[in-house]
Amino acid sequence: MTFELQTIKQRFGIVGTSPGIDRAILTALQVAPTDMTVLIIGESGTGKETFPKIIHQFSHRKHQQYIAVNCGAIPEGTIDSELFGHEKGAFTGAIEARKGYFEVADGGTIFLDEVGDLPLPTQVRLLRVLETGEFIRVGSSKVQKTNTRVVAATNVNLEKAIQDGKFREDLYYRLNTVPIRLPALRERKEDIYPLFTRFAVDNAERYRLEPIRLTPEALEIIENYRWPGNIRQLKNIVEQMSIIEKDRIITPEKLLHYIPDIHAPHLPVIGKNTPEAETHSEREILFKILFDMRKEIKELKELIYNLSDQRTIVSTHPIEPIQTPITPPPTLPARTVETPFTSTFFETQNRTKKEDIFEDTTELEEENYSLVQKEKELIIKALEKHGGRRKLAAEELGISERTLYRKIKEYDLK
Repeated sequence: MTFELQTIKQRFGIVGTSPGIDRAILTALQVAPTDMTVLIIGESGTGKETFPKIIHQFSHRKHQQYIAVNCGAIPEGTIDSELFGHEKGAFTGAIEARKGYFEVADGGTIFLDEVGDLPLPTQVRLLRVLETGEFIRVGSSKVQKTNTRVVAATNVNLEKAIQDGKFREDLYYRLNTVPIRLPALRERKEDIYPLFTRFAVDNAERYRLEPIRLTPEALEIIENYRWPGNIRQLKNIVEQMSIIEKDRIITPEKLLHYIPDIHAPHLPVIGKNTPEAETHSEREILFKILFDMRKEIKELKELIYNLSDQRTIVSTHPIEPIQTPITPPPTLPARTVETPFTSTFFETQNRTKKEDIFEDTTELEEENYSLVQKEKELIIKALEKHGGRRKLAAEELGISERTLYRKIKEYDLK
């Protein structure tokens, strides 16, 4: 079995001896002779696209068509046409009938990469193909049959997507007949140095250069780095260093130029390419603004309180009451109006004003802690500051232009 594993790795360019990657290869070999649907799960950059090829090449379908489809790269309006085909005149631009991937790959294997990005209507069509082998072209009423094996892959948490209403539960269980999980690179520390060496040698041959090498300190750093981009990130960094660095010995200081956050704490984080990460980042920014405002309001209250105390101290010096005789009209009794500028009056007024001030401040503080309202105000101010230019406003707010556009639409801002 060890010899067979080594042969598979050489044939498909897999580097590593970690238990996780060996188990994934063995599972692919065991399921290959069957027609069972396989779901490959793993983070972006872990090499999920290799395993459908292994499954296809070791199946009885190896002489038939193999098609790989990136579901996330096809627009929602055309994904049904791409997968199931369409009839002439089915939609604008359909000048002739066209076969879909399931029709072309009949008898073979189709690899649906990023299957978690499929729109819900397409998920219904895919479920029917998996259960009955039947599909209908867009713009047609004729039911067609296909004998296509499906291997799917995703870096999305499909169970969470089901809870959010973005993925069908029945389709998940139909795809997840045999799951193959690919470990992240940080879970394969023993494979990091062999992968680095492989990429360094490949780049040296490609660009006719001497291979780069790591110092022991640099090796320890890359083995303990989180590698959020996994193998793809490591490969890109090795290629950059192979081209740019004249000294072929890579030290920790040189690694800092290519991995700026290499010394960052290895804490659990949300994936940077997901919508949750954008929401998490925006929430942190808004909470920071709110906490800063709370601090400023507290300082303002203290300042007002101190000023009020100073006015009270000044007012404790008695002021002679001013009596102004007023000659009343003949029909009214004569009286004297006394202006109440006494210290007692000042103390009462100051106390009343002070209470009013703190009551108003408390109400203001409670009103300002509406997260949605503050977010809308910040967006409006940023847009006004930059004359409605969304790109500059997004940079000012520290969010992406796409997120800003979504927020403008969500809050119906003109």
